[in-house]
Formats: sequence, structure tokens, C-alpha cells
Amino acid sequence: MAHGKDTDDAASAAIGSFLDMQGEAMRELFAGMGGGAAAMTPEALGALMPQGMDAGELGEWASAAAQLQQLWLDFAAHQAHEAAERATKGTNPLDPAQWLVISQSMLGQMPKGLFEAQARLTQDSLQLWQGVAQQFLAGAATGSATAPPDPAALPKSDRRFADPAWREHPAFLLLHQTYLMLAEYFRGAVKGMDGLEPVKRQQLEFAVSALAEAMSPDNFLLTNPVVMKRTVETRGGNLVRGMQHLINDLKRGQLTHTDPEAFKLGENLAASPGKVVHETPLYQLIHYTPSTETLLEVPLVIFPPWINRFYILDLTPKKSFIKWAVDQGISVFVVSWKSADESLSDVVWDDYIRAQIEAIDHVRTRLDVPHVHTIGYCVAGTTLAATLAVLARRGEADKVKSATFFTAQVDFEKGGDLKHFIDDGQLEMIGQLSPQGYLDGRYLAATFNALRGKDLIWNYVVNNYLLGEDYPAFDLLHWNGDVTNLPSRWHNAYLRDLYRDNKLVVPDALSADGTPIDLTRVTTPSFVQAGREDHIAPAESVWRITEHFKGPLEFLLAGSGHIAGVVNPPAANKYQYWLGDSHAPSLKAFVESAEEHPGSWWPHWLEWLRGQSDARVSATGRRVPGGPGDTVIEDAPGRYVKTR
Repeated sequence: MAHGKDTDDAASAAIGSFLDMQGEAMRELFAGMGGGAAAMTPEALGALMPQGMDAGELGEWASAAAQLQQLWLDFAAHQAHEAAERATKGTNPLDPAQWLVISQSMLGQMPKGLFEAQARLTQDSLQLWQGVAQQFLAGAATGSATAPPDPAALPKSDRRFADPAWREHPAFLLLHQTYLMLAEYFRGAVKGMDGLEPVKRQQLEFAVSALAEAMSPDNFLLTNPVVMKRTVETRGGNLVRGMQHLINDLKRGQLTHTDPEAFKLGENLAASPGKVVHETPLYQLIHYTPSTETLLEVPLVIFPPWINRFYILDLTPKKSFIKWAVDQGISVFVVSWKSADESLSDVVWDDYIRAQIEAIDHVRTRLDVPHVHTIGYCVAGTTLAATLAVLARRGEADKVKSATFFTAQVDFEKGGDLKHFIDDGQLEMIGQLSPQGYLDGRYLAATFNALRGKDLIWNYVVNNYLLGEDYPAFDLLHWNGDVTNLPSRWHNAYLRDLYRDNKLVVPDALSADGTPIDLTRVTTPSFVQAGREDHIAPAESVWRITEHFKGPLEFLLAGSGHIAGVVNPPAANKYQYWLGDSHAPSLKAFVESAEEHPGSWWPHWLEWLRGQSDARVSATGRRVPGGPGDTVIEDAPGRYVKTR
């Protein structure tokens, strides 16, 4: 990343301190009431009472002000107590809520060329202001002095400013239109700079975009007319609720996206029936109870990403890939990775590959079968590719009948937005966040949220803190906030060796468990799925696996992104997918040859899987976990997925 003190300071002020700023703004909103509601006399209240407001209404305002003050005082006392405990224990004092401050080191030194077109910017600004003024006057001329202009006629549009309140007053109209113009200008200025390396340009584009999103006027109490109207309507009640939401998030060090009480693991999430049949310090292996009389003879072992909880593939029953696969007559096993603690501080790359091989061998032995089907999702797909290469080098490739990759990368040259977080300075900083040998999952959650800040951060800041709205009950957002800690040695090696140095595609540059890794040795039949709009594992990056594996391979491009592109049940009848020439010389050539198909790609994958082997067996004996004579550890979803 590039570096620069001035822009680091600007980003820290704009983003890293935002939560504290909102809290102070809410607390001080009623500061003009004579030093607080408690100090207000009836005479003073009467003098401040707006025309037409009765004493009862003003009492509600005073009550809201008092509640805001008390909430903030209680929180300050809580923070002081927490700081004292951290000092006593010698633990890391950095709150994961401040990870955005650290991530802003990406902003770096802004090239002077970004500001050299000041004359053009001034000219554009004047034209914009004149245009907005003309639109507002034209709207007024249609019949009312306050008639707002038609949003379709405004120079700039953005869904953040869709509410009519942004157009009903010329000040807010000019404010949001000017902001949109400036944001567009600075993004365009970066794109037009000469002399920047492609990687540096991408980093700067990302940094400017993140800063622009943070500075949007809708994020702030006194520059958002929608919030001001809500505040008047509720007599400040929205700010009290928002303050409580804010304080709760500051205490837990994480932004809340959904109702924390709406979902319970094993009840309405991760509820597919099954048993934990094997356990190590690193993972549990879950075997799901069949729902059909016969099953495919070859079982399926799923490796979900250890960055998140496995139940992304077992959300509510209507969305569960696991339940759907079981209902298609597949013997399904899933690995549930343990959230790291100090006991896993020495875990590295080799341990995850050994774990995958061990899980494959355990299922083969348990069901007395020669081989298994496998799925690797995201980073677990990256590791699965290495596992296949290790097995191939050892002459044991036949243990895996087929391999499916859900939006997984092996070649990181086009690795997406996460590459903005992996220069030497940031890797060193990440290492400093892991004094006990593991990285708190809240840091990762904040990083992934920052990749889509407008949708995953600022949208919720406005709704949760400023408007004081109730949290929705959304299973996917619940999963997104259910963070997992990572072993820091492995996490740093992953970012350095794979994302930064791209060693996995260099034959024998990496090894695992004493075996060199060469992806060109992989001849296992493979199914590769990518998401057309995936910003974490871009489709162009996922496509690169076709250039390294040597066995039969089918590539499928799914509509949507990293999650919805995978979790797309047939009953939902959403999105689409494309099939084309999987041996095309590039993704672009694949797309040009591809045919679009509506709906979910899951049935097509099932057809492909059955094409590898369609032999069936009875759903009896060890195929039913927990049956007579079968020793199991506990019911699904197991303890590890509930470990924080």
C-alpha cells in the first residue's frame, strides 16, 4: 500500500472515530437546553418552547435528552472499567471496532496530480450549483414555492438520497448533489492519473472510494434531513434507541446488522439433523441423517471456509444447501472448523491440509468406500486444490472421486479487493493485533464490511444509530456477524504466500506435510463455480484454476456474488448461470461462448456429480449416523460452531 500521514489522519477522523462522533453528537444534541434536561427550570423550558409546542411535548424532548446523557455516562464508566481490566491483564487494548482506522493505512500518499485540476473542479462545481438552482426554481414554478425538482432531472442520482426530504429544501439539495459531484470527481481523477502502477492505482481507487463513502452527508446527524424529520416526529426517541444500539456495538466491538435474538443454532439455523462423528482440536466432522431410502454410493465431504461458520451452507431450511443435497440422496459430511484460541496459535498451512486429508480418510473408513466427492468453498477450496496436489504427488489421488470448488482461488494475480490489505506494513500491523497467537474475527468482519462499506457499514450506521430502527431478522446477516477467530501464523502466511506472492501456482514453491505442491499434477475431475459479481474472489481470478489443473473440468459462471451466487436454492427461482467452453483461452472467451440458463445452478451440478458415479446403496447401517451400534460424539451442529 501507499502511505501518507495527512491522508491517514483524514481517514482516521472520517472513519475510525465515526462511532464516537455519533455518540457525542447524540449526547450533545440538546446541549442548548441550558446544560442538560436536569438543569432546566419550568421557566427556561417555556422560553425555549417552539410556537405551538405544549409542555407535554417538551417534556418528551427533555426526557430524551436525559436518557441520552445517562446512556453516555454509563458507557463512559463501562469503558473506564474495561480499560483498567485490560491494563491489569496486559491484553491488547485495541478495540476491534477501530479496525477501520488501521485499514485506512491503504490511503497512503495522494499523488499531487489528484489536486492539480482545481480549475476544472471549480468550474464543474459552479455549473452544478447553477443547474441545481435552476431545477429547484423550475420545480417551484410548477405550482408551489416549496415544490422540489423531479429527481430524474437532477444532475446526479444515488439511492442514499432517494427520500424526497433531500430535495424539499435547497440547502440539502445542494449538499447532496455537491457531495456526489465531488465523489465522482475524485474517483475520476484517480483513474486519469499518469505514471501509477496498476496495483497502486487500484489501491488508491479503493481508498478514495472508502473515504468518499465515509464522508457522505447522510451519515451524519445534522446533515441528514431524513434523520432530522424522524427526530422531530419521535421527540428524540430515535436518538435514544440509536444511542443504545451504538453503545451495544461499541461494547462488543462489532457493528450489528440483524436482530441478535432472532436465530438460534440448531433450532432455526444449522438445524439439519445429523451427528458429530469425529473430532480433533481443529475441527469437528458432521454426518447428516439421510432423508431418502437410497443414497449415492460415493459420499460427499464439504470443506467450508474457516474464516466463517460452516452454516452458510445450512441456513434456514429453504436456503440450506446441505438439506437440499441430503434430500437428493447424497451422504453428506461437513467439516466444522474451530474458532481459534491460544491452543491453536501454532496452526499453519500444513495443519489444514492434513485435516482435509484426515477427514477424507475418516469418511472412507467409516463408510468402507474407496473414495469420496469433495467440495471446497472459498479459502477451503484453495486448500482443497493443494490437498489434491499433495495426494497426486503421493500416488493417492484416487481417494477423491471428484472435487467441486465454490468461488475458490488458486491464482491470486487478479485476487480482488483484499489485495488492498497485504503490503508489508499492513501485514506487520495485522501481526501486532494477534499477541496471543490468534486474530480476533471482528477484525476480519470489519475488513470484509469495508470492502462494501456503503452497503455493510454506512447503511446500518444510518438505520441503526441515527434513525433508531429495529434490527431486521435476516439469517444471512446473522451468519455474516457470527465471526471466527483465525490462527495468526496461518493467516499471515496465507496473505503473504498466496495473496501477495502468488506462490501456489508456482510448481513446488510451497509444500505441505513434507510434500511439494504442484497444481499441474491434479487430474481429479473438477467442477468450478464462480460468481459474476463476486468482489472477494473475482470470476476472472477463479477462472485461472482452469489453466493449472490437467484433469477433466467444467466451469460454471453463476449470477450474483460470493454468497448469493453460491447459496441459490432452486425453489427461490432467482438469478441465472452460464455454461460455455470450459477450455476457452480466457474468461472473456468463455463468456462469449456461454449460454444463459435461468434459476439455480444446483441441479446442473447434481447432474454433473451423478455423471461421475451414479451407483446407489441402501440408507442403512453407518449411512445413518447414531444408529444401533454407532458411536457418535454429539448432535449436529456440534460445539465448535458455537465457540466464540
